[in-house]
Amino acid sequence: MTEVHRLSRQDARRIAVRAQLLAGDRPPDLVRMVDRLTALPVDMTAAVATAPDLVSWARMGSAYEPSDLDDALAGRDLYDDGHAIRPMADLPLHLADMAAWPPWDVTRDWLEANELFRNEVLDVLDADGPMLSRDIHASAQVPWKSSGWNVDRNVRMMLECLLGRGEVAINGRQGNQRLWDLAARVYPTGVEAVPRDEAKRARDERRLLGLGIARARGTVVPGEPIHVGEAGEPAVVEGVGGEWRVDPGQLDLLFSDDRAASRFQGRTALLSPFDAIVRDRRRMEDLFEFDYVLEMYKPAAKRRWGYFALPVLQGDQLVGKLDATADRRAGRFFVDAVHEDVPFTKAVARAVDREIAALAERLGLTLAR
Repeated sequence: MTEVHRLSRQDARRIAVRAQLLAGDRPPDLVRMVDRLTALPVDMTAAVATAPDLVSWARMGSAYEPSDLDDALAGRDLYDDGHAIRPMADLPLHLADMAAWPPWDVTRDWLEANELFRNEVLDVLDADGPMLSRDIHASAQVPWKSSGWNVDRNVRMMLECLLGRGEVAINGRQGNQRLWDLAARVYPTGVEAVPRDEAKRARDERRLLGLGIARARGTVVPGEPIHVGEAGEPAVVEGVGGEWRVDPGQLDLLFSDDRAASRFQGRTALLSPFDAIVRDRRRMEDLFEFDYVLEMYKPAAKRRWGYFALPVLQGDQLVGKLDATADRRAGRFFVDAVHEDVPFTKAVARAVDREIAALAERLGLTLAR
């Protein structure tokens, strides 16, 4: 019978922070960092900086340049699947799901009714790709039916469907807009799909490697999953109900007899609202006891922390939020407030100030407080 490991909340937090490369030595390069995390979020909201840039900068610091990400994508070391930026080496783990996509009858029926439309989109990309979606002119036989955002956006919906099926791919961006192309021009040829059940197990293991500790299952969220199935080993966390799954490698570090290996060396970091540390809000509340939601979708009068507040990590704790805006036209990085969930010591306040100044410098903006 597998042993159920018993962890304190601090143990669990340190496992999560270490696994996310937010403790100890900084990652040596971007590709190896993404390989360890398994996925970078792709949200392109740039109130401060886009999610890929903020997540990478929080881990690599001044060693990170946004051009590094462009180069890694162009060099096919990484790829953007619309949900996340992933190592190209992980593509075989996703191909079987692409071949079985879509899982919904309504989408499958729409695709079957629009075979001519599909071929027209592929022909346009074959001739002129990579292209912005607005530059692809093709006509649907049966319009997409929706009560929301996708009404009369037939080309965009077809591209999303073909992306899910692995027939088209994202081949760079123009600003924050995707450039669409045939998958054969982006993905390597001759790559064989890992069978679906085996691929799912491998993806769960890879995801747990990047999270350190997670629930086996729970509410499904859009984009990259936040649960890990039966990967890892079972654990319970003091003061938190239910069972968790934990990465064995993190347990080895936590309980190592080698003091150098087991010592936790945290740092101060300003996190993207889409960072894996806070993306699973239930996990964040359970382990970090941190109150946070992204308020950009709330009316201004109902916001507590700001339009795009960045969670502040100090060591193994989330201690506050930074309410700031990058005004690129004015050339200023405006800091409206630093919300302290717990009163900052002088040392923590200085560390947070240094990170704010470093972020402003990274963005090429003058700090305004």
